Amino acid sequence: QVELVESGGGLVQPGESLKLSCAAAGFSFNGIEVSWHREAPGKGRVLVASIGSGGYAVLADPVKARFSAFKGGASNMAYLQMNSLKPEDTAVYYCSAKPNFADRVIWGRGTQVTVSS
Repeated sequence: QVELVESGGGLVQPGESLKLSCAAAGFSFNGIEVSWHREAPGKGRVLVASIGSGGYAVLADPVKARFSAFKGGASNMAYLQMNSLKPEDTAVYYCSAKPNFADRVIWGRGTQVTVSS
């Protein structure tokens, strides 16, 4: 079965850090792009980071000084390291990727990140 599963979300205070994980089942992240999006309450889903096929990551302006995104460890893992979290980072975070054999982008179910004092 082809799927993505995010983990690592939770409730943290402003200024703290979280590391989100994205695990692929049924395919590898080698040679393909992996993206992280987030969806805040009442807002649309927006791109946070894209990790290119070669591993180079591009991050959205609101987070690029605080977040990093990378593939690592096993070939089916990707991560979003989030530092200096702010209340406005509160959202459900999703990873996505399009396997070479697939005709559509695969999305995970998301993991909730809540930043609150």
